[in-house]
Amino acid sequence: MSIDQREFRNALGAFATGITVVTTKTQTGELYGVTINSFASVSLEPPMVLFSLKTLNPLCSFFETAETFNVGILSSEQENTSNLFAGPTEDKFAQADWKEGNNGTPVLNGTLANLECKRMAAYLGGDHTIFVGEVTSLDLAPSGDPLLYYKGSYKTL
Repeated sequence: MSIDQREFRNALGAFATGITVVTTKTQTGELYGVTINSFASVSLEPPMVLFSLKTLNPLCSFFETAETFNVGILSSEQENTSNLFAGPTEDKFAQADWKEGNNGTPVLNGTLANLECKRMAAYLGGDHTIFVGEVTSLDLAPSGDPLLYYKGSYKTL
């Protein structure tokens, strides 16, 4: 049985997800970030997370060679940040509010949580690459609501 891609995307859109921006820094100092809603926890011990990125995305190769990445869980007030990192803007970090994390990779300010990760593995999964990282440090905001994505648009609680 063949599954229609549009119908499959619509079915997945019925599952509300949080929005993250995943960032990295290359060995030559270039900064990259991308909006991701395919984010999940993997393990509590050791603390591990995953995200996936379309393999043909030009940013995928930077995450494949990166030693570290950071996951910023966006707040309901960061829709503009989500749009910035989802778009084709060249120098996204010139327009973003960020600081350097403990691992040298960008940390977005104003997130509900930030997870600094050491990349442990990358696996091909169909047309996507699945990145697994061990959380080495985290920051958690004392309060706030998440930015959600549901049926093709942003939502809040």
